[in-house]
Amino acid sequence: MDLATELWQRYQDWLYYHAELGLYVDISRMRFTPDFVSAMEPKLKQAFADMKALESGAIANPDEQRMVGHYWLRAPELAPTVDLRQDIVTTVDRIEAFVRDVHTGAVHPPNAAKFTNILSIGIGGSALGPQFVAQCLATAEPPLQISFIDNTDPDGIDLVLAQLGDRLATTLAIVISKSGGTPEAANGAKEVQYAYEQAGLDFSKYAVAVTGKDSSLEKLAKQSGWLDVFPMWDWVGGRTSELSAVGLLPAALQGVDIRAMLQGAKIMDAATRVENLKQNPAALLAIAWYFSGNGKGEKDMVVLPYKDRLLLFSRYLQQLIMESLGKEKDLAGNTVYQGIAVYGNKGSTDQHAYVQQLREGVANFFATFIEVLHDSDKPHPEVEVGITSGDYLSGLLQGTRQALYENGRDSITVTIPTVSALNVGALIALYERTVSFYASFVNVNAYHQPGVEAGKKAAAKVLALQTRLMELLKAEGGKLSLEQIAEKIAATSEIEVLYRIVRHLHANQRLHLEGELSKPASLLVSLN
Repeated sequence: MDLATELWQRYQDWLYYHAELGLYVDISRMRFTPDFVSAMEPKLKQAFADMKALESGAIANPDEQRMVGHYWLRAPELAPTVDLRQDIVTTVDRIEAFVRDVHTGAVHPPNAAKFTNILSIGIGGSALGPQFVAQCLATAEPPLQISFIDNTDPDGIDLVLAQLGDRLATTLAIVISKSGGTPEAANGAKEVQYAYEQAGLDFSKYAVAVTGKDSSLEKLAKQSGWLDVFPMWDWVGGRTSELSAVGLLPAALQGVDIRAMLQGAKIMDAATRVENLKQNPAALLAIAWYFSGNGKGEKDMVVLPYKDRLLLFSRYLQQLIMESLGKEKDLAGNTVYQGIAVYGNKGSTDQHAYVQQLREGVANFFATFIEVLHDSDKPHPEVEVGITSGDYLSGLLQGTRQALYENGRDSITVTIPTVSALNVGALIALYERTVSFYASFVNVNAYHQPGVEAGKKAAAKVLALQTRLMELLKAEGGKLSLEQIAEKIAATSEIEVLYRIVRHLHANQRLHLEGELSKPASLLVSLN
């Protein structure tokens, strides 16, 4: 049998197709063997058992003693209690009712008939999911245009607010934070409230919160009389929250069919409960990931969606996969340093950026092609005889897949018929489920993020040190060297951090430095 015939047979043997969704998963260009598949059977069996336990309400996040139930968002009937089922159903109904009121003008800004814009304020999963869906499913003239503040960068905030300009007076602000205390979201909310106040606008008449029960944000929103508050449940992590109020509210306000998104995810969830490798798309992806990286994340995942609307898919997957799987310890407490690095951008644009290295450079990756079969709803001209622009895009995908394989580079291809609310929901669910399977394979907790929390704690220490520094300068007056400051506030081991703090404050005219900037030890620090 020649290679072409062999690959064609392998393609048919391993091609998954879901008739209702029109979705294909092709792992035939991963070079695993029958022996590898046989050796994975015990892990697959355990993963199916783990998934059942997860969906039935087992404590899947032992660090925080929480259930993990984002699957219930699209199938409330599976939630373990009547109260949870009712909360899920009621929340979607409330979202749709609120959106109807906004679209019709029943809920409107004080000095205008309707809201024209949305300003979504959040970080991590509270921003990436809504941004991804907005990019995927945007129309030329949505009911409301959306902007995002997803960082604590003053210049970035200034730009977003400047772009809104006078439309701030008709902009609905959605503040998304489970605890209300996440610094980036909290800072963004304060910055935005300040902007409304500077414009003579009562922020409470423009603001909506999506937050946890009894959080500081919920209390603030209710005490201040914000327009509404929608729940973030503790059993939904940020990176799996797009199909909760976090993502459904902004999507619905933009005119997206959120019921179709939920339906697509529900259909995909059902497909990934099938306890047969070849009939389970998430299990197929997970076993391919495991093979490529030898179960240790030894190869990166390069995500290449061949559709402009899927531009942000690699960013979305980056958080979902890396935050879920990037763990130092496994569930038994062993040091394992697990994870899969994810990067990528759209094809064919970024073929010009890095496909040269993918084909001929370091073979430290596997590719994931995302293919969309339908080109456009509008007629397009032939760019060559019998060839359209869409044909070129398809040809470039197929050609790149073939060129990589010929040079020893493996790939996966996921194909959807079109970028629709149904299929976007299905893609979200497919990768959520794949992460769960893979986490079971490598025995890590996919639902906590101690590294992120460690970074937050370290940042808090830096800011506390800055406060002590400024208090000292106010109390002492005059000029002090970094060494004098460190001794006086008992922070001699943090002198480099102090230097970086004063350099930042000096650049923003909040204190003064004298001396040679290239020689930190020579600097004298003062308030003026």
